[in-house]
Amino acid sequence: MSIDILFVFAVAALLSMAWLLVKAKRFTKFKLQIEKELKPKVIANILAELEESRSEIFPNNEIHQQATIYYWSQYKARILQAALQREIISTQWLKDTGNLRNSQHLFHVEQEYLN
Repeated sequence: MSIDILFVFAVAALLSMAWLLVKAKRFTKFKLQIEKELKPKVIANILAELEESRSEIFPNNEIHQQATIYYWSQYKARILQAALQREIISTQWLKDTGNLRNSQHLFHVEQEYLN
């Protein structure tokens, strides 16, 4: 009888660990998706925004553009935040792609980098 209980606990532990591995792989895939798909769109949007707002007071020269791009693309959470703020993606897109929970986790993990 005790071997059966140990076997059940061992199987439950293995299944739990397998589920955690699946969740970790999905999160990693989401972070790669941010880097590959969203980052170029965010950078293009930032450059267009800086170009439109160029004036005598705000020249938005090359150095300012590079600093702004560096700030917004340094961390995955900032890229995601910029994409949401600039309406490149929506919360509905996060829900449709199954990444709402991943985005919440990313914001929690990298909360010190958000403004």
